Amino acid sequence: MRPVIALSAIRIFEAAARRRSFKAAAAELGLSTSAISHAVRKMEEGLGVALFERTGQGVALTSAGETLLDHVGRAFEVLDRGLNLVTSRGSQLLRLHCAPSFAAQWLTPRLARFLNENPGIEVRLAAGMDYARFTNDDFDADIVYGPHRGDGLVRMGLGEEVVTPLCDPARAAAIAAAPDLVGQTLIQSDNKQLRWPHWFEANGLAAPATAGLRFDRSFLALAAAADGLGVALESTRLAERELASGRLVAPLAGRAKDLRYVGHHFVFPAASRRRAPLRVFARWLADELAIPLEASLT
Repeated sequence: MRPVIALSAIRIFEAAARRRSFKAAAAELGLSTSAISHAVRKMEEGLGVALFERTGQGVALTSAGETLLDHVGRAFEVLDRGLNLVTSRGSQLLRLHCAPSFAAQWLTPRLARFLNENPGIEVRLAAGMDYARFTNDDFDADIVYGPHRGDGLVRMGLGEEVVTPLCDPARAAAIAAAPDLVGQTLIQSDNKQLRWPHWFEANGLAAPATAGLRFDRSFLALAAAADGLGVALESTRLAERELASGRLVAPLAGRAKDLRYVGHHFVFPAASRRRAPLRVFARWLADELAIPLEASLT
């Protein structure tokens, strides 16, 4: 039978293995160096394998020690996350990853209202083009642009977005019909699912062969258009503030065919759906966007 190893001994091993020093582990855990050495020796005797090699400079892990550290380290990470989840602070923390332009243009301007309506919840927000992998439990949920597939993940579409040409009011004065865009500086968004060729095709026109300006984020394309650098083909959802302030206008609204699609999704592991902060945030998202709440959250 496998020997029973006390959790306290495993904690001592983890500290000594991670620090590669009995003395450093002793200082971290508030024990004596001899207590660390004794606990490790007893653990080695119980397991019947050497975990450390004693050297003149300190200690080094054996291959068995390296293998055990890998598993013990991950086990303590899981245990630590579980303890955080059942504490009052941990249970009210929402760790959210988000596509950069959605975070900058739509979510961040509304976060104050969400926090005021839910004073017990703390939001930790990170933005990036890479999707949250949910393998190390760094995030509870992700607002993604485009596809995000994975086993055990729940996806809630964030409603239809309207994609239309947008520019500053001065430039809009020269744009009365779809063909007028052919001579304009067209701002390209490299990471968009819907681009200028799609729009021109939908309106029965050949896309002009022009380089224009290129950006890899929608919020940069919108800022450039608002500053008079050209015409951006972007979502009116992401441009809400600029449209409301008049910095951007849609010169062909009602005069040309817009593109429509569901570009963003709220994604989270199915195992996380019972977490109160996630459920509250998902309901708030659904209310803000006037979309149905994902069935597993009702």
